[in-house]
Amino acid sequence: MPLFCDIALAERIERAEARLMAEACEAAHRRRGDGRGFVLPVAGGSASFAEPDSPFNKVAGLGFGGVPVLDEVEAAFAEHGSPVQVELSQLADPAVGEQLTTHGYRLVSFENVLGLALGPPRDRVTPDGVEVRRTDDVGLWLAVVADSFAEADSQGVASHEAFPRETIENAMRDFAAVGVRRYLALRNGQVAGGGGFRVTDGIAQLTGAATLPAHRRHGVQTALLSTRLADAEGCDLAVVTTQPGSKSQENVQRQGFDLLYTRAILIKDV
Repeated sequence: MPLFCDIALAERIERAEARLMAEACEAAHRRRGDGRGFVLPVAGGSASFAEPDSPFNKVAGLGFGGVPVLDEVEAAFAEHGSPVQVELSQLADPAVGEQLTTHGYRLVSFENVLGLALGPPRDRVTPDGVEVRRTDDVGLWLAVVADSFAEADSQGVASHEAFPRETIENAMRDFAAVGVRRYLALRNGQVAGGGGFRVTDGIAQLTGAATLPAHRRHGVQTALLSTRLADAEGCDLAVVTTQPGSKSQENVQRQGFDLLYTRAILIKDV
């Protein structure tokens, strides 16, 4: 049966997402050591600013802890010269969406959250010629993931944002600092891609999977996904976020993931 996502499950996933963003942002602050940036609690979620142009600059987890007062959050982003980006689940309290759209937030995009219920240990499935292994070589992992993200897959809805290579490397480095496990995929002996995952409150959060263009459409993503799921012992749920209609979404749905809900991405210039 498909995995059904009720409001309680969506809240659990959004809390885990907000926690990951907050902790990764704090890791960015430690890396920079310049006293800039912030992490603020807001209505059960979090607002965070890591550094200019960072993917961690956002408000996550809203809609399950009451209608937020965003004056302090907006002022904090304005102080750093950054717009406010809110990611809001379709299962959140509708009053939050109404508040945002009547206070100058504009809808710019969507992203999909997919999930898979985990039970007994899973087998690793790797196509011929593909090998996936964990790595402690952070530098190589960063390079592969950054190179892969630099040439986005053209299938599906394009992302509303693009990040410089240095920003991607910094974000992945900060993920590694907060417990994201790192994986490399090799195809015919050549490094072909990478990915990671972190466990938060029993949820395996699959992050940062990407394949170098020359190795796409050869099962690398399937192998990365299968290996990470096999290693997610003790978790009852795996979650991944994708662009709508993307190859990544197609790949994870082929592996049994169900579309749980969509996040609306809203932005306000302050």
